[in-house]
Amino acid sequence: MLLHRIATEITPFEGEDRRIIATTTIDTPLGLMHAGAIDRGICLLDFADREVLAIQVARLQKTFSAELQHGENHHLLDLKNQLAEYFDKQRERFEVPLVLSGTEFQNKAWKELQNIPYGETRTYKQQAEKVGNPKAVRAVATANANNRIAIIVPCHRVVASNGDLAGYAGGIWRKQYLLDLESSSLF
Repeated sequence: MLLHRIATEITPFEGEDRRIIATTTIDTPLGLMHAGAIDRGICLLDFADREVLAIQVARLQKTFSAELQHGENHHLLDLKNQLAEYFDKQRERFEVPLVLSGTEFQNKAWKELQNIPYGETRTYKQQAEKVGNPKAVRAVATANANNRIAIIVPCHRVVASNGDLAGYAGGIWRKQYLLDLESSSLF
C-alpha cells in the first residue's frame, strides 16, 4: 500500500500543533483508490495505480503542513458509503465536504467540474468558457489532470470537442466506465 508505506516513513510532528491527513484505501469496481481527509473534509481520492500519486500526496502534505496517518475519520467513512451508493446507482451527488488545494485557476476549474450534472458531459472548450477564459483549453485540461479528488470532482465528464474520451489521468477505460455508469438511469 503506497500511502501506508509513505505514512510509516514519516517522523511524527511533536507537540499539540500536529496536523494529520487521515488515509485509507477503498476497493471500487475501478480498482483500489486511496483517500485522504483532514478535519475540514476530503482532500484526496485517487486511483492507487497512478504513477503520480506519491507526488500528489507530497503536495498535500506540504499544503496542509501535515503528516499521513492510516486510519479512519467521519469524512472517510461517509466517503466510503457514498462511493458504494454511487457505484450501486443509488447516488448522483456526493455530500462529503471537499477541501480543494490548488492554484486559483485550478480551484476555479475544479469548482466548475462540480457543476456538470450527473449523466452529462462538457467539452474542454465549454469548461474553459465557464471559467471565463475561452482560450484556456489546455490549462483546463492540465487542471483536470491535477485533480486530486477523482469521481467527486468529476473530471471524467469532460470530453474532446469531437466527443472522444480524450485524456483521463485514471485511464480512458475508467472514464468510459464512469460515463457508462452515469448514462444509465438511476433506480
